[in-house]
Amino acid sequence: MQLAPAQLPKHLQKELKSLYVLHGDEPLLVQEAADAIRASARAQGYSERSSHTVSGANFDWSEVLAAGGSLSLFADKQIVEIRIPSGKPGKEGGPALEQLAGQARGNDSTLTLVMLPRLDKAAKTSAWFAALEREGASVQLDPVERAALPQWIAQRMALQGQRVAAGDEGLRTLQFFADRVEGNLLAAHQEIQKLALLYAQGELSFEQVESAVLNVARYDVFKLSEAVLAGQHLRVQRMLDGLQAEGQAEVLVHYTLSEDIRALKRVKDAMAAGTPLPVALREQRVWGIKERLYERVLPRLSVASLNRLLAAAHQVDGIVKGLKQPDWPSNPWQALHRLAMMVCRQVATQPARQRPA
Repeated sequence: MQLAPAQLPKHLQKELKSLYVLHGDEPLLVQEAADAIRASARAQGYSERSSHTVSGANFDWSEVLAAGGSLSLFADKQIVEIRIPSGKPGKEGGPALEQLAGQARGNDSTLTLVMLPRLDKAAKTSAWFAALEREGASVQLDPVERAALPQWIAQRMALQGQRVAAGDEGLRTLQFFADRVEGNLLAAHQEIQKLALLYAQGELSFEQVESAVLNVARYDVFKLSEAVLAGQHLRVQRMLDGLQAEGQAEVLVHYTLSEDIRALKRVKDAMAAGTPLPVALREQRVWGIKERLYERVLPRLSVASLNRLLAAAHQVDGIVKGLKQPDWPSNPWQALHRLAMMVCRQVATQPARQRPA
């Protein structure tokens, strides 16, 4: 069975399965989910715990398979944890996980907890993952996206008896907080806990949050692409400054921006040739959040504007490789800022209204 992260606490209050699978790339959320399962298990007498990390192709799965049958003289229930950092159990690991899933059925003496990173489609459709989901409960723990971060912060503050002001002032406070911690959920959690140490329960002002919360944001170059396509120019500026401060390679940032421009042009050309938009997006391997963004911005972009953006991307390619371009800044990061702002302005432009026939 599959559980949403929000369903896990209520599920654990009602029952405790003998097998759980946690998968996702957000360490804080995975750790909290694992802690909740462990706490529920301890309350029901699972007093021993062993941990196994699958470190490579030579991992000895027989140790894991035998763990469930090797209770000590001092405990009748145990937790067996299996961490697979690569998300790929290997040739021997797949059948071993299927066997573990079978052993979990009706087993009230061993709780097996499997922890995996974010899984690709091949892993999710594998026989071993299907067996784990069939016999146990799986929880997918995705990162908190920027749009949902203010609400997440407010919920975490509420758990410690704190809140921000109602209305626009509170929204401003939460947005400021989110800007400071974007892309670094563990640090966000620590900054929220800091507020509980500094201030009493109740309403916190913007000034209190501003003085307490450090700038611990960590930016992902691929999230930059989403921000640019959404026309979020202020966020894009912060992200570019952050990526520069973190030492990100200018070439990678340029590749991310230029690849979107090229993909938009290819989709636009395909549509002009009669290809339906969903088909054109699929051919260009555009899906998920990017798919929705492309659908929104394509009507705003003319062929001429895309050609101008392509030409600009070509010029910036030369700049990041050390060449000078007329009418462009010689500093690569300044050129990247300018290119990103050009795209932001274009995607934020409202499409021209068609005149009635």
